[in-house]
Amino acid sequence: MNTYIALFRGINVGGKNSLPMKELVALLEDIGAKNVRTYIQSGNVVFQSIEKSPSQLSKQLAAEIKKRLGFEPHVLLLGLEAINKAMAENPFSEAEADPSSLHLGFLASTPKNPDLKKLNSLKKASERFHLGDNVFYLHAPEGVGRSKLAASSERLLGVPMTDRNWRTVCKIRELAGG
Repeated sequence: MNTYIALFRGINVGGKNSLPMKELVALLEDIGAKNVRTYIQSGNVVFQSIEKSPSQLSKQLAAEIKKRLGFEPHVLLLGLEAINKAMAENPFSEAEADPSSLHLGFLASTPKNPDLKKLNSLKKASERFHLGDNVFYLHAPEGVGRSKLAASSERLLGVPMTDRNWRTVCKIRELAGG
């Protein structure tokens, strides 16, 4: 069995794309997932599957949600090793003490032409970012809610991204047995 972490983007936000976690657990079990565990309502799921292709499993999951609920969310499927690597490569380890200020943006693929110059021009003096291996690290001590850098990062990177704060990433790894 392979352990997977599914990060859903844009569900249960502002009343749109409602996907109760109980329904998501049942849906995953229906497509063969085992030991399904969720964390908060925004779409963080850890499960096991015999499927060896994360890409294929992600497509199957999104299609099943579309079939049952009428919308197709972006689903990023990671292995435990990807979460462990992202955490180990965090360039802002001192920011871990304030886990709500440190964000990891998990990227669907490696950006081909990220506009790093524009990203730099948008950051506040207190903000820092680093583009790692399919992870966009952002330390925003004043919060991401008003951050122009946070708001524009996905567009300027040019690839789909789903963001989690450090506390959530730690909890997901804990659920996955890491």
